Amino acid sequence: MHMESAVAVLTVLSSTAIRVGAYIFLRWIPGHHAPPLILLSAALYISSFLYVGRSRGWSATAAPHGSPRHVSHGEPVDAPRAATTPKQSGEKRNEVRFAREVKVKQEKDSWVGWTLLSGLPNPASLRWTIATACINVILCLFVADMLYRAPMLYPSHEVSFSRVGYVSHSSANLLIREPDSEQLPIFVSYRNVPDPSGASVDESWKAVGKAYWLSNETDHTFTVAIKGLQPSARYQYAVSNNQSGYFTTAPAAGHNSPGSDKLTFLTSSCIKPRFPYNPLPHPLSMPGFRHLAKWIPTLKASFMLFLGDFIYIDVPRRMGSDPETYRREYRQVYASPDWPSVSHDLPWIHVMDDHEIANDWDGNTTAPYPAAADPWHLYHTSVNPPPVRPGESYFQFTQGPASFFLMDTRRYRSPSQPLSANSSEKSMLGREQLSDLLTFLSRREPEGVKWKFVISSIPFTRNWRFGSTDTWANYLHERQIILEAMWSVSPGIGIVVLSGDRHEFAATAFPPPEDSRWPVSATVHEFSTSPLSMFYLPFRTYEEREGEGEVCVKYVPDGNSKFGAVEVMGGKGDQGVMRFRLFVDGEEVWDHVLTTGPTVIGGRGSDAVWG
Repeated sequence: MHMESAVAVLTVLSSTAIRVGAYIFLRWIPGHHAPPLILLSAALYISSFLYVGRSRGWSATAAPHGSPRHVSHGEPVDAPRAATTPKQSGEKRNEVRFAREVKVKQEKDSWVGWTLLSGLPNPASLRWTIATACINVILCLFVADMLYRAPMLYPSHEVSFSRVGYVSHSSANLLIREPDSEQLPIFVSYRNVPDPSGASVDESWKAVGKAYWLSNETDHTFTVAIKGLQPSARYQYAVSNNQSGYFTTAPAAGHNSPGSDKLTFLTSSCIKPRFPYNPLPHPLSMPGFRHLAKWIPTLKASFMLFLGDFIYIDVPRRMGSDPETYRREYRQVYASPDWPSVSHDLPWIHVMDDHEIANDWDGNTTAPYPAAADPWHLYHTSVNPPPVRPGESYFQFTQGPASFFLMDTRRYRSPSQPLSANSSEKSMLGREQLSDLLTFLSRREPEGVKWKFVISSIPFTRNWRFGSTDTWANYLHERQIILEAMWSVSPGIGIVVLSGDRHEFAATAFPPPEDSRWPVSATVHEFSTSPLSMFYLPFRTYEEREGEGEVCVKYVPDGNSKFGAVEVMGGKGDQGVMRFRLFVDGEEVWDHVLTTGPTVIGGRGSDAVWG
């Protein structure tokens, strides 16, 4: 009896572990620790479930006629009775049978809820016993489906696509993938799109690139750079394998496109197919892409600035560390049925973060970085803006009223431990990249450029208290050098940091210290936005602390899909205006407007309106 009770407790605990663990894994956080625990719980559950079921009897109503029927842990109902007459005996048997059936029904009904909740066998009903076991079996199958169906059944070797990368005022970069040798050679052409205003344009098709052979060396990809284009012009490109798309060239530096008073671009990070888990859609579906696609026609963005974690190589489980494993993850995103809706008319520009390599990566170019960098260069940097230095993986460009510096916060950083956050020997960017960033911040911009955007895959603020060793909070000495350079930027230029990674949104202000040489108008602002299609943390991790000088403007933790739309107004007058719009799960939930400070240096009191 004591043994059965102990095993029954084990059954309940293991069943609870399966259900709670599966819910967290499938709907909250698909961490790699969960599947082994769920598998162990399943093994314990099956063995303890079978033991308890045999001990209690699988169904009290299934005993043969004439045998004792147990309805509880007490004595059999059919206890010996005194001799009676045949008539009395028949009446007694009917009364006992009726009482027994009523009692069994009452106990069966009372057991059903507990059976389904606990996962225990029900000795009064084989049907509900099977039902509660099936709940756990189905949850385990869902976990296995989440882990293995996409990697094993959808390697996406056959995916064929084209996309637009960086588009300047005079050029556009295209990426094309075609694994079908029967489509070779591949020819690419482009033309001006007819002007809606009726203005005369050359609509003839022009050949721009070709590929006679594609191999696994480049994962069947190649790039085409279209040059000699006109600023603020609409173009269509076509590929001989029936791929096509559109793009609009950027306005010249310091100008807006004709008929527009702003530059709009999007920002987000972090995507994983089919999360939160749903067994019904395509295994490579991306719920966040559908939210984004709904707004693309309205926002008319010039490009998406994607801030890392385009793949999750180690979530929910790392399947390998070789180049092919990394390539497969990229192909699966591009093979998603939702990808065309967010790329047909929207160029994408990328930076790298840890999950494209390994969680919290700080190992520079040691393994597995070379394998991770292989598809990163093939699929992303090959059509990114030009690197600041040849062969490096950080970039800068100017588009209309804004200039951008895209940092690489993974390849060059010092190990997060053991040096302290304030150590002068600790670097996030490395010597050359830091020097190039400081040069970018101090350089004079073309007339009409009112904003400098510094792009970081990880948060610049230290207000995120969970996992802060992986962020700028653990590299404070170098961050202070950068902040002081930002505060020292020429008057009339606004500085904004855009970041991702945290699976939450926060807007943070970094005002200069009081009584310092910098005016309040030099305040730096950060907008950190993620995920585009992934989990959000069920607990709060962002906290402003007195005395640290980092002011929380807005904190929005919830939502599986978040992206920002940045609208930059400039090019006219002395003051620049920037508006940030936040979208959560397909709905606009917040917006915030910033203006640049005066072009003439003033004291803290004279320009406090811009703080």
